[in-house]
Amino acid sequence: MFQQKSYLARRTGAHFFETQGPNAPKWYIVDAKGQVPGRLASMIAKVITGKHKTTYSPSVDTGDFVIVINAEKVVFTRNKLETKLYRDYTGYISGLKVKTARQMLETKPEQVIERAVWGMTNKSSLARHQVKKLKIYAGTEHPHAAQEPQALPLAATRRSALTAKNRKRT
Repeated sequence: MFQQKSYLARRTGAHFFETQGPNAPKWYIVDAKGQVPGRLASMIAKVITGKHKTTYSPSVDTGDFVIVINAEKVVFTRNKLETKLYRDYTGYISGLKVKTARQMLETKPEQVIERAVWGMTNKSSLARHQVKKLKIYAGTEHPHAAQEPQALPLAATRRSALTAKNRKRT
């Protein structure tokens, strides 16, 4: 039996990704208004790691850039605004700083999504590079209009979001 040759992505130049050609990263925009941070983060993590592409390779950055707007308008389910805790530890005695989700949304709404996405990536030097492709903004304005971002493709969105759209049609 003959096997088809498969595509193997590789690093080119100083970047972890191909800068030109058909496999160059694209720019996508996501509106976080009214979305749950965990479900949104799983979608974004899939796109920035490149798992939504056929050219995915675990050792090469084949992912795309993602711009998230309206980060301050994410919605937590049940009573997670009060019970979900974000912990920062400095390493010193009594250096533990704890904030609730409500306090994080008031002070640093971008970090809510950033920490959720980081939790869904593997912890490596490649993942640190991939998370740098995530641009999060609290409001609706962003400085990446020159990159001409497009809406996230349906292949990268969650199945529950797709079935909700189909229910509206019928």
